[in-house]
Order: sequence, then structure tokens, then C-alpha cells
Amino acid sequence: MWISPAFAQGAEAAAPNALLQFVPFIFIFVIFYFLLIRPQATARKKHLEMVGNVKRGDVVVTAGGLVGKISKVLDGDEVMVELADKMSVKVVKSTIADVRTKPEPANDNK
Repeated sequence: MWISPAFAQGAEAAAPNALLQFVPFIFIFVIFYFLLIRPQATARKKHLEMVGNVKRGDVVVTAGGLVGKISKVLDGDEVMVELADKMSVKVVKSTIADVRTKPEPANDNK
């Protein structure tokens, strides 16, 4: 006989602890959720809201680092951004990294 009786009896005792082996994986997943997944989803939601609310006159920064003023909001997911006088480019809304300033509302008291 190649396997002693002592080794054969030890295999039965390890079966109930198999469920406890998954506890560290569940704990690690919970930590990843609160430290990585949830903050990233919140930031993405905030960015999508910001991009969805851009309008004519907003000063924006694109992902490429270009700073310009939105001159026209086009159909779909594009806007025209004026980089200099008489120089406009068509930009996809999702490439807008930041909205720097929003236009001031016109005062009727002036």
C-alpha cells in the first residue's frame, strides 16, 4: 500500500473548511468596491452630467489640452469650439475634460 491510513483520514477533515477559503476573496472584493469601483463610477457620472449640460458660451478644456469657447452645440454628441477668432473646430462632447467658466447671466438692472 502506497498511502498510509493517516493521510487518507486527513482528507475528510479538510472539506468543512473549504467554505472558509472564500472569505478572504469576499473581503478583498468589498475593499476594491469601496476604494476603486464606487469612486470611479461616481466620477464618471459627474463627468457625464457636466458634459451633458454644456451650452453656448461655456469655456471648456478638451482632453488634448485645447482651451476654447463653445460657439454652437450640434446634434448628437458634438459641439463647435472656437479656439481663436474665426477658428472653430468640431469636438466630440466626451473629449471635454473640464468646463472652466460658465457665462454670467445677463443683469436686467443695467
